[in-house]
Amino acid sequence: MAAEQTAVTDGTENGLGGKYLTFSLGSEEYGVEIMKIREIIGIMEITSVPHTPEYIKGVINLRGRVIPILELRLRFNMATKEYDDRTCIIVVEVNGPSGPIMIGMLVDSVSEVVNIDSAEIEPPPEFGTPTESENILGMGKIKGDVKILLDVDKIVGAGVLEHLEASA
Repeated sequence: MAAEQTAVTDGTENGLGGKYLTFSLGSEEYGVEIMKIREIIGIMEITSVPHTPEYIKGVINLRGRVIPILELRLRFNMATKEYDDRTCIIVVEVNGPSGPIMIGMLVDSVSEVVNIDSAEIEPPPEFGTPTESENILGMGKIKGDVKILLDVDKIVGAGVLEHLEASA
């Protein structure tokens, strides 16, 4: 058991290595597992939905499918920013209570797809409470920079998914 914990904490056998789409929110760079991403689209008209959390901006109609949109800046308690020509929506598939759900994540800009070895991924830092880092898979070290690797299933959260399914 102790050997397994050591392997996870030193990042060599965490099983998190692979391809990640990187994107920015403000001055920070984040990454999401490429296998979770369904597509990347430009900003489009978002229809507000009443009685949803503030970070749920609303829904879009994507080729006949209604997709809820999360503004990651608000989800991470960051200041909002005007949308520009680099603002885009990353459509991801998350595990909902009754199966997969497509969710759009509004981000400032998409950067690139990078391949990160497991040895280059460290566990999230300890902040004193377990909930502060629950959305983070790990910290990827790429060319001297650190990318925060996100767990999209936890970012959306079970409570939000249930709310979205009930609204649909």
